[in-house]
Amino acid sequence: MGEHEAYPDNTTLKKILLVVNIIILSIGTTGGPLIMRLYFIHGGKRVWLSSWLETAGWPINIAPLTISYIYRRRQWAAATAKGASSGLAPGPVLMKPFLFVASAVVGILTGLDDYLYAYGAARLPVSTSSLIIASQLAFTAGFAFLLVKQREQYIYTCRFTSYSINSVFLLTLAAVVLGLHAGSDRPEGESDRVYTIGFMMTVAAAALYGFVLPLVELSYKKGKQAITYSLVLEYQLVMCFFATAFCTVGMLINKDFQVIPREAKEFGLGEFTYYVIIVCSAIVWQCFFLGAIGVIFCASSLSSGIIIAIMLPVTEVLGVIFFKEKFTAEKGVSLVLSLWGFVSYFYGEIKHTKKRNLNQSQKQKQNQPPPEMEMNNQSLP
Repeated sequence: MGEHEAYPDNTTLKKILLVVNIIILSIGTTGGPLIMRLYFIHGGKRVWLSSWLETAGWPINIAPLTISYIYRRRQWAAATAKGASSGLAPGPVLMKPFLFVASAVVGILTGLDDYLYAYGAARLPVSTSSLIIASQLAFTAGFAFLLVKQREQYIYTCRFTSYSINSVFLLTLAAVVLGLHAGSDRPEGESDRVYTIGFMMTVAAAALYGFVLPLVELSYKKGKQAITYSLVLEYQLVMCFFATAFCTVGMLINKDFQVIPREAKEFGLGEFTYYVIIVCSAIVWQCFFLGAIGVIFCASSLSSGIIIAIMLPVTEVLGVIFFKEKFTAEKGVSLVLSLWGFVSYFYGEIKHTKKRNLNQSQKQKQNQPPPEMEMNNQSLP
């Protein structure tokens, strides 16, 4: 397993890649919960199937990985023909054993997180579950601070400032407001006990995913190899494969595969629509995971958590519009607190960026020799 692809030094290219991954992540963050809730509203009852669909789209990654491999082979062949390269031909796999094991472990944790989230989505309105999931930013910030070796490095990469701390506090408070008034938007025919369990499962899903994001970043740092976007795609593929395998075991035990044909016939929107929802769910959720991993690669785990949290109020509003969910006073307060948290974070980001650019320019001026010294150096033989 060799490395034949350089880390992208081009800042503009990396910014473009970051924007593309943010768009992909935004599609997954808003579309995934809506499609999943659509399945449950119209007669779907299989929690393991829903969790399985969150990562079942992993074969999508094979296409870009194949293109990347062909490109690397052509680059190597052209360099060899010119005599610029005498190394071995690049292999189809860049990932070393350490990252493979790390991505497999992350995949199993992701599979468990998928189940926790799907269990909550089956019992909570999407507008409620989205606001609860926003609390994952607090868990992401906390776990990232604990997992990264040096605090200074964490502050630089994740910008853990007073503004981000305030943002985390506000987002956590927003989830607490919902928790104190849990049940006010309970779906008809659902007991308080079932609703509460769904609420707690969603909180657990937020906490676990808040741990997974920094764990991915940590494995990148500990991998001791250049992290390229092709390697990120390989990581994504292995992670989702093991998550899908974990959920497949749950489906087999719960006999979900046998029930799918019958459930499709009884589905409220029709059998054909049932299968369309399943396919679209797998594709959209793959956008979520691919975007999240990509943002970690281009920026940091906290940045990925922030983007996810930013899109959750959008999901809440869409849930109210499309599914006619109740927009209670508690949800309104929670939404305001969430938006306040986002504004706080981005204001801090802008100030931090300006301060860092100013410091860098001052250092460059200090490192430049005085004009007189340059003239004296030029006069020396």
